[in-house]
Amino acid sequence: MRTDSQALRLISDLVDDFRDPGFIWQVLALLACLGLASLFARWWRSRHAEGAGRLSDASARLAFPLTGMLLSGVAIIALKGVSHVNLLKLAMPLLGSMALVRGVIFVLRQAFPSATWLTAWERIIAATVWGWLALYITDLAPYVIDALEQVEFAIGKQHVDLWMILRGIVTVFLTVVFALWIAGLIEAKLMRVQTLDSSLRIVGVRVAKAALTVVAILASLSLVGIDMTALSVFTGALGVGLGFGLQKIASNYVSGFIILLDRSIRIGNIVQVGAEAGEVTQITTRYTVLKHAGGAEFIVPNETLIGTTVQNQTYSDQRLRLATTVGIAYDSDIDAVMELLVRIATDHPRVLADPPPRAFLIQFADSSINLELGFWIDDPEKGKGNVVSEINLAIWHAFRENGISIPFPQREVRLLGQPG
Repeated sequence: MRTDSQALRLISDLVDDFRDPGFIWQVLALLACLGLASLFARWWRSRHAEGAGRLSDASARLAFPLTGMLLSGVAIIALKGVSHVNLLKLAMPLLGSMALVRGVIFVLRQAFPSATWLTAWERIIAATVWGWLALYITDLAPYVIDALEQVEFAIGKQHVDLWMILRGIVTVFLTVVFALWIAGLIEAKLMRVQTLDSSLRIVGVRVAKAALTVVAILASLSLVGIDMTALSVFTGALGVGLGFGLQKIASNYVSGFIILLDRSIRIGNIVQVGAEAGEVTQITTRYTVLKHAGGAEFIVPNETLIGTTVQNQTYSDQRLRLATTVGIAYDSDIDAVMELLVRIATDHPRVLADPPPRAFLIQFADSSINLELGFWIDDPEKGKGNVVSEINLAIWHAFRENGISIPFPQREVRLLGQPG
């Protein structure tokens, strides 16, 4: 191991300073810097409460280590001609590592807000950063890098080593996380633009995320020194896989973008696809979620929505016509019964006055005259069966109060050729 290492000299000088009575001034200066940094961070968090905005949250988390580094630097300049400052010089990279860990974890939480694996990864990232800092301070990092560079192999015409791969993984990870954080800021801005259609906002967010992720990966690989032509074999295999095994998945993704762009189906629409019907609650790039009034949710592939007939009950108009049928006896006053049905529908709070409810005579059946009561609602997301049930119940009570009978099927059987 080299004896002229700057890091080892720093540790050696720090050990020598520990025997010096003037070492107490370094300790006091460091404690003062950390105390002031803690007070400033507490004041900053009170002024920039968490949740006030992503930049405010980031500054609140980084206020302590960054302020501590700044005050330590000022203390080094102030005490350099008076006392040794090796303890302060050692504290600065430690505070910088703390700022790096907090910054990476914050960006990860913003990029993956619902991820549960971040708790474990936070410890792994912190251990990695502190471990690398320990290698740097002890001057073991160059030897570790040399050992990793000895393990090399070829991918096509590109020669890579283990150190390049590890550096590439870290670089890709950091750039992709940063790109996703930028995409999160773009998403927050787009979602607040109420003049833009919701489908277009979703498309903009997803295109931004995809574009930023691809650019981040390509840029990070170029920074590491990996030639993009070395990935030609992989991209060719990926194209063959998409052509055969991933054809359905690719079709669903393309169909998802088509649905979002042409706005034929939007969130909140009441649609029916085959036997499945419900309210559109989510549109992703691969599938669409329909929620039935009973609580069941149907996941419909986007390719199905593009390739089949979809009944969109609220495509251009939120109003929806419902109907119920009832039979009355042949000796009933049909006009009075039809007026009663219209009055029952009109009295219901969810039934629209325009278009008005109407009653129709639809069939002269074997045992009854069948009437249909049609009415309109403009809130189908609140359910259709419940309003039909309430009107049917009101019809039943009204018929009993007015002496209107609902006949049941009757058959007259005659026995011919029997005596008597």
